Amino acid sequence: MKTYHFAVDLGATSGRTILASFDGEKVEMEELTRFKHPLLPIAGHQFWNLPYLYDEILRGLKEAASKLDTLKASLSSIGIDTWGCDVAYFYSDGTIAGLPYCYRDNHTVGAVDEFAKKMSKKEVYSRTGIQFMDFNTLFQLDTLRRNNAKVLDSCDKILWMPDALSYMLTGNAVTEYTVASTAEMLNPQTGDLDEELLKAIGLSRDKFGPMVQPGAVIGTLSAQVQEATGLGDIPVVAVAGHDTASAVVGVPTPDEKYAYLSCGTWSLLGIESPSAIINDRSYELNFTNEGGIDGTTRFLKNICGLWIFERVREELGLQNADISALAASCLDSTCESLINPDDPAFANPKSMVKAVNDYCIAHGMAVPNTTADYTRVIYRSLAHRIGEMLELLKEFSPASIERLHVIGGGSRNGHLMQMIAEETGIPVVAGPGECTALGNVLVQLRASGRADSLAEMRRVAVNSTETKTFLPK
Repeated sequence: MKTYHFAVDLGATSGRTILASFDGEKVEMEELTRFKHPLLPIAGHQFWNLPYLYDEILRGLKEAASKLDTLKASLSSIGIDTWGCDVAYFYSDGTIAGLPYCYRDNHTVGAVDEFAKKMSKKEVYSRTGIQFMDFNTLFQLDTLRRNNAKVLDSCDKILWMPDALSYMLTGNAVTEYTVASTAEMLNPQTGDLDEELLKAIGLSRDKFGPMVQPGAVIGTLSAQVQEATGLGDIPVVAVAGHDTASAVVGVPTPDEKYAYLSCGTWSLLGIESPSAIINDRSYELNFTNEGGIDGTTRFLKNICGLWIFERVREELGLQNADISALAASCLDSTCESLINPDDPAFANPKSMVKAVNDYCIAHGMAVPNTTADYTRVIYRSLAHRIGEMLELLKEFSPASIERLHVIGGGSRNGHLMQMIAEETGIPVVAGPGECTALGNVLVQLRASGRADSLAEMRRVAVNSTETKTFLPK
C-alpha cells in the first residue's frame, strides 16, 4: 500500500516542502512549495524570521491536505530538517521568547578565543570532537552570556531550529541528536549535552528538550494546527534534523567504500564511522564528529561551498542567469588564480568580489576580470580544497575510499563535478540533488516501520535515485 509523507527541508537561503509517496520499493517526491527566507536585520544583528518559516510550513501542509484530498489518501507523517547550530527561545506557554540569531551574524567574531579563557580548546575538543567555528552554538550562547542577554535566563526552552519548528507544530519540546551534535555541546561518549560545557555558559540541562534519536515520534499536530491546515492528528517525526545528516542517510551507496560531499552553500566532506574519532591528529586538523543514524558518526570537514559563487553572482547582477551557462563559461577563462574558500575573508564580507580581488592581490595572483574568470577561480578553488581535505580524510577512514558521492544542489553542476573528479583522482557519483529531502523521508519510513534498518533505507535510496558518474581524465 502506498503511504504519503511530508518533508520540510530548510536550507540557509531557501526552503521547500515536499510530498513523498512510498510504494514499498521506491520513494517519489513532489515539491509542493519553495520559498526564499531572507534574514531580518534588527538592532545591528541578523536574525532568522522564525514566524515566517513556520507560516511557510503551514502553507505547505495546506497544499498537502488539498492534494491528498484529491487523491483520497491520508498523510502518514511529517519531518523537518534544517541547517545546524542556530537556536530559538521559548517561554513556558509556548510563545517565542527570542528570534534565532543567524550563524553569519558578526557578534560571534572571536568567540572561540573568548571561550578558551574559560576552558582550553583541547579540552573542549576532547569533550565534543567538533570543529572550531565561531558560530557553533556553544560560542553563540557564550557570546549572549558575555553580553548579558536576558533571554538565556527568561526563556523556558532553548531549541535547535528543526526542534523549534516541530515544537510549534506539536507543543512537545525535544533535542534531536544529529542537530544537537553540531553545537559543540554534545558529548558523543555520553550521548547527551556535556554538563561541564553547560556549566561554563551558566545553563542547566532542563533548558533544553530531552534527547531523542532519529526516528522518534515527537508528537502529533496540535488541535490549532489541525484546524489551520485541514489535517488530522498526524505524527511529527524527529528525522535526522541536521540537513547534512538527512542527506547522508539518503546517499545511494551499495557499500562503505566511499566518502560523501554535501554540496550547497556549505560543502561538507566526510565519511561514516562506527564511533567518534577524537585524537591529537583530528584536533590538529580541526575535523568534526557529528551524530548520524544508528549510532554512527559523521566524521567530516566543513568547507565553504557555493556561498562565494552565489554572492559574486548576485553582486555581478547574474542572479537570474542560467547556472549551466555560467558554469560552462569557466571554459573560456585561463585565469589560474586559486583562493582558499575557508579563509575568514570570505565568511561574510560586504563585497565578495572585492574580497576575491583583495585575496588575489595579497597572494600575488592575477585578479579575475570577467564573469568567466570569477567562475573558474571559485570553482577550481573549491575543487582544489575538496581534493586537499579528501587526502587528509583518508588517514581516518575505516574503509578504503574508492569514490566520492556528491549530493545536494551542487551535484547538478557537471562542470564543477568534473573539476572535483580531476582534483580527487577518483570517480565522482553525482546525485541526487534532493538527497536531504530523501533522507528526511527515509527516516519517516523507519518511524512507520516501513524501512527498519539503515541497509534497507540505503536500498530504497538506490531504487529512488538517478546518478551520473564523472571520471578523472
